[in-house]
Amino acid sequence: MNNLVRHIRDRMTESHLMFAYRGVVTSENTTSLLTLLEKEMESSEFGFLGRKRLFMFVLESLQNVSRHSQHVQFADMSLVIYSKTFGGYTVTTGNVIENSQIPGLKARLDAINSLNTSEIRKVYRQMLNSAEFSSKGGAGLGLIEMAKKTGNRLDYDFVKIDDDYSYFILSKTVDSSGISSNEEMPMSRFESEAVVQIERLMALNNIHLIWSGHFSPDVSKEVLTFAETGLSEKSIKSSIKRKVFGILVEALDNVAKHSEPAVIAEKFGMPIVMLRLENNRDYIITTGNLIDNKKILQLKEKLDTINRCDREGLKRLMQESLRNQRISSESTGNLGLIEMARKSDGRFDYFFEPVNDIYSYFTLSVRVSDNS
Repeated sequence: MNNLVRHIRDRMTESHLMFAYRGVVTSENTTSLLTLLEKEMESSEFGFLGRKRLFMFVLESLQNVSRHSQHVQFADMSLVIYSKTFGGYTVTTGNVIENSQIPGLKARLDAINSLNTSEIRKVYRQMLNSAEFSSKGGAGLGLIEMAKKTGNRLDYDFVKIDDDYSYFILSKTVDSSGISSNEEMPMSRFESEAVVQIERLMALNNIHLIWSGHFSPDVSKEVLTFAETGLSEKSIKSSIKRKVFGILVEALDNVAKHSEPAVIAEKFGMPIVMLRLENNRDYIITTGNLIDNKKILQLKEKLDTINRCDREGLKRLMQESLRNQRISSESTGNLGLIEMARKSDGRFDYFFEPVNDIYSYFTLSVRVSDNS
């Protein structure tokens, strides 16, 4: 598990990724995806107009993915990625399309990319007046809408899956005003390939979502909301869903409280949360964050004590921790960790990876199994 987390951290850092979701895009989780980005951007330099333009692009992109993921066997391969770099944000989506669609789609994209802003507006008005709409959105109107909101260029790529299908990647980078930044920061083949690598990494390890960034209360809340929406769409027992959500609450609270300051985390290791689903039955929640080396011994003792307990032992440990908890203390001591253990299979998988003489990277994984 530690090797997987390290690999994902490296991938996310190299590509400046802060969020990756692989799964079915629906009208329900589209709202959560938009709100998550909005909360992250509140602490950035993006103004209202910049956010509005980017959100319009994201909304159209997600609707495009939802509309065109008509093949059930590929619906859960849809990908949504947010990244932040060079004073701007990049939003990337990916979904499977038939190879027969590529020539027409490529022609429309190239045509849009050849137009300037005024030409895009003119073509957009012409398309609205032509009334040439189909059930899939109407002769490329969605693509024109994306370009009109944020500038003239849309980055894209097609990655072949087999003789019948390919992976369609669509990406947009905007600056703080919400205008296209593609001329200064074009999307290279390497970057599009990095997107495919993330999708394959998530598919291979049954990863549902990854957040790699700061955990403000608002961001943590939206990560939880998005996860809850995803859980509600799965055919999982309600008791399992409640346990997963409860553990996520405790895990994110633990990361938010005990992570090092942002300037240090950006240099030595950003916090991360990852949700995996195995066999459509078992959830594995993994978090990671920097920790001061001086705190490791005490934390390790807590984790080992919990790991030695059976169900009755955890109950007694919880009662003891409650008795010892001081009302005036801001710390909950062992309570959060014990609660996570009680809602899971009762054992933590953890690792402390040395970073330097001051910090280590602490990884914690918890499994929730449906053993019925």
